Amino acid sequence: MSKNSLKTLVEKEVPADLIEYIPNRFDVVGDIAIVSIPPELWDYSEMIATKVVSMRGNIGTVLNKISRVKGDHRVSDFKILLGGSTVTTHGEFKYRYRLDLSEVFFNPRLGYERHRVTSLVLPREDVLVAFCGVGPFAIPAAIRDVRVFCVEKNRYACHWLAENIRLNNFKGHIYPINADARDIPVILDMKFDRLIVPTPYGQDHFFSLLSPLLKEGGMMHFYTFQVAEDIAKSKQAFKDAGYEIIGVRRCGNVARGVSRWVFDLKKNRPAKR
Repeated sequence: MSKNSLKTLVEKEVPADLIEYIPNRFDVVGDIAIVSIPPELWDYSEMIATKVVSMRGNIGTVLNKISRVKGDHRVSDFKILLGGSTVTTHGEFKYRYRLDLSEVFFNPRLGYERHRVTSLVLPREDVLVAFCGVGPFAIPAAIRDVRVFCVEKNRYACHWLAENIRLNNFKGHIYPINADARDIPVILDMKFDRLIVPTPYGQDHFFSLLSPLLKEGGMMHFYTFQVAEDIAKSKQAFKDAGYEIIGVRRCGNVARGVSRWVFDLKKNRPAKR
């Protein structure tokens, strides 16, 4: 255990039988810290929030995440422990994203992964970003002299996406679409050079739905949630669908044994029938 970890800072101020419930870490979005304090420790919430602020001097608000991501908008429930606003501006590489955590989903742990994928975008590509949220995939991709079509169902996220396009002084070809990702094949009658699909948990069927929109020779970055033992099976399924697997990366754990994975896929031929 790191001597600077949250657990180390608070373990002497809670009873010994509750130490196992102390969270090991917390996320930071802009000047907001998000910590998951279980019910067993709710009596110590304000103390824990104070310790969080002591670890990061720029923190203005501390939120306790009291539910998993849920609903069509993929938003968690939070209780404000310190501070007073759920609106913040998050810096990621050279970009800034304004958002309200009570309205939209945002995962700060994917910053490097977003940078990695958007750095692969080539000039003059047509790019589709599904589940685009407030723009952390779409905006960096769009600076590369490409056309980016980004689809998001949450109208609040679309509001912040428009705000972030202005915030980053973007003047390129980016087309926000407030719609359900299931309707993409109907809304967009075109083929794309690249698909970026940060699929929500349990929504792997979007691979089959969106695959026909990708040009032969095009790239798809498909995100999924799996246990490591199922990766070989997924690789074979993608190969059977006519894709070459360029790379596979683990992008963090989300539950015991379950991780987020990204498959970088190149479409080589029509899928088997």
